[in-house]
Amino acid sequence: MPVAVILGGSSFAMLFLVIDSHQTEVPAVIIRFAASIFLIWSFGFLWFAANIPGRSADRQTDAVVVVTGEAGRIQRGIEVLNLRMAGELFVSGVNEDVTLEEFSSEFGVSPEFMDCCVELGFMAANTRGNALEISEWLNTKGYKSIRFITSDWHMLRASLELQRLIPADILVVRDAMPTNARIFVLFLEYNKFIASMLATVTGLEFKV
Repeated sequence: MPVAVILGGSSFAMLFLVIDSHQTEVPAVIIRFAASIFLIWSFGFLWFAANIPGRSADRQTDAVVVVTGEAGRIQRGIEVLNLRMAGELFVSGVNEDVTLEEFSSEFGVSPEFMDCCVELGFMAANTRGNALEISEWLNTKGYKSIRFITSDWHMLRASLELQRLIPADILVVRDAMPTNARIFVLFLEYNKFIASMLATVTGLEFKV
């Protein structure tokens, strides 16, 4: 039913605007929709924060793969190698200016160990690049199991990106390095994780 709304303009004129009453429902629908999306997003964030992976149990894998970043990741990969829980270490995302000798000296890896058991990847510049670099490396190896190391807050997205690209029969053991990630870091990572999930479901690529 039409509703007359009086708008004051001057003492000599008045403007009447007629609005269909059903149009007043549109903002409420939009508000309810936005509230629903926010609620879903909020519960998703709580799930994300509560399900951040932790350290893996000591189990044997064919190789150990490390994504460069926060301190402790590469050291953990070398530890796994020294404990003979993997036969080879691949480090993805190494700065192209780093030499094998510098890496060996920095992390206390003997030249003999570097020659037989450590390989560095220099092509990746982000998480998706890491996944591509690792998948290409795995294609040359034929391994059926890897221990995957990155920081705990990064693990869900990094492993999702990786498993999109590698064969389903390759076992990925997630070995997340514990951190004290700030809420802002988790917030950003959660939104990137959503983008990765959407890319997985739709086949579309989102820049994250």
